[in-house]
Amino acid sequence: MNIRLTLDGRPVDATLNDSPTARDFAAQLPMTLSLRDLNQAEKVADLPRKLSTSDAPEGADPEVGDLAYYAPWNQLATYYRDAPYATGLVILGHMADGGAEQLATAEEITIEAAP
Repeated sequence: MNIRLTLDGRPVDATLNDSPTARDFAAQLPMTLSLRDLNQAEKVADLPRKLSTSDAPEGADPEVGDLAYYAPWNQLATYYRDAPYATGLVILGHMADGGAEQLATAEEITIEAAP
């Protein structure tokens, strides 16, 4: 599924994968969330409700530009730098080129289905 992220007013295209967790996330769209920096590698935001982790792997090794769900804390995690493997992390999708650079300084994210 194609989605549109708006980072502090600047649009970035992204794609969600076809996992049950990503489909559950898409069902909550649109949403606007406040971002906080974590470990100078990712921006995180609390989600309004828990997502399904049915058939999800035990964890994941995120890449720059990934959108992910961190199940233990019910958070959206978005990566602008490399980060290590994390148990409980489920990759939801990936931002288009250039999105990670915009994410590094963003304080708010709006996520919606792509027009």
